Amino acid sequence: MKKYKILFLFLTGILTINSCNTNDLELSDPNQITPETYFANETQVQAAVNAAYANLQPSALYGRLMWFMNDNMSQEAVNGGGMEPNKEVFLNFTFNATNGFIRDYWDACYRGINKANFVIGNAPIIDAIAETELSTATKLKFYAEARFLRAQYYWLLVTKFGNVPLRNGDFSQPEGKAISPKADIVAQIIEDLEYASIYLLPKASEDAGRATKGAAQAFLGKVLLYEKRYGDALTSFEKMSGYDLEANFLDNFLEETENGIESVWEVQYDLTLGTNNKWGTDGTGQNHATFRGQDYGALDWFGSAPSDDLVNSFEAGDKRLNDTFYFAGDSYNNGTSTFEAADFPVGRGWRKYQNYYKQPSEVQESGINAKVIRYADVLLMMAECANEVRTQSEAIGLINRVRARAGATAGGVFPLLSTTLSKAQVFEAIVQERKVELAGEQVRFDDLIRWDRAATFLAGTGFQAGKNELFPIPDAEISSNPNVTSADQNPGY
Repeated sequence: MKKYKILFLFLTGILTINSCNTNDLELSDPNQITPETYFANETQVQAAVNAAYANLQPSALYGRLMWFMNDNMSQEAVNGGGMEPNKEVFLNFTFNATNGFIRDYWDACYRGINKANFVIGNAPIIDAIAETELSTATKLKFYAEARFLRAQYYWLLVTKFGNVPLRNGDFSQPEGKAISPKADIVAQIIEDLEYASIYLLPKASEDAGRATKGAAQAFLGKVLLYEKRYGDALTSFEKMSGYDLEANFLDNFLEETENGIESVWEVQYDLTLGTNNKWGTDGTGQNHATFRGQDYGALDWFGSAPSDDLVNSFEAGDKRLNDTFYFAGDSYNNGTSTFEAADFPVGRGWRKYQNYYKQPSEVQESGINAKVIRYADVLLMMAECANEVRTQSEAIGLINRVRARAGATAGGVFPLLSTTLSKAQVFEAIVQERKVELAGEQVRFDDLIRWDRAATFLAGTGFQAGKNELFPIPDAEISSNPNVTSADQNPGY
């Protein structure tokens, strides 16, 4: 299959719970489904694992809000003319603890964690399944998928909220967990990804869309980089195999060429699986369409347009400029139509993730996958690590691999980097390269935060240092979880 199918089965009922509900799995009614009666074969265990993937898809995460939140806060985007006020709050940092999108983001992550924990926490029952029904190797792979996904959801939480409740699949403990320090969450993420790095399958041996060994190694390296454990991060990155850059940069963002050689980890969308519930999945999962095309489409809602700062960051001769944005005079709809200046109130529109290359307009549903990690990102993270603990020459070589794909040549108008750059100059080159290579891919804001550059770059936008590095803990969590109080709220909220 081109993409995995998310199967809910009974999990829709049992596992659509948020962070403050009670997860009562010790059911005594023999007519009810329990882990003891459900986990009997490979199909059932895989269905439980599949359900844990689903919560990356809804509108609260990659289906819609992930794009607006990150692109707006990073100032990569501006209002294209159709941005709603409830999205603009992320442009000017006026959101607060009552924000419904932030609540849905929190809920989507914890629902995903609950589903992953349902597999992890019931390992003794799954282990008891006969080898003839489910091999040990496959059991370990399923646990690794669940732990990879749990790490993904915790990463989305810890990078946006800092300290959050830690739930590790121990069903003997109440769901209303207290806030845990960020360091404890990160430690759990690292532990889960180390496990996943061992037991997941290589990309070449796994179905498209499922977590792989390379994805776990890349994700682990990213976490270690954020922790400034540069040598350990490099070790994890260098274990990856079977990845390379696409010859054509834009192939990363077209539906027909997704899951390619550059793809390390991406959230899957497939319109053939049905989109009837696209408006009903704020945080609950099971959405096979993303709104990214319609929301950002210059000919459609045009809620988001590329900012002047972002567009002006591209160097002359950088081919990524025209692969990232549409301008007046560009063709679309299989080359049969041409964009006019009047189509762009701000002078340009997004090309990445848009369906205009093959159709005259967006139609709400888009089946283009969301790239979470691609190999160009890995190369630039490796360069950042090498610049810290190895040599500038090695770091420059990694950056130049990415630039060469974009058209850079030695001594050209758009040049490859000189091998004589200092450590500080290499770092600035990495900052620049990540900005243009990964434009509109939801990494810039987190980069600004971890580099301690947000206050400077975002000056005048409404960003407040010491506050807006994090989201507020949702009021709904504080009011419903007896172990989380207003004293746990993030500073400034």
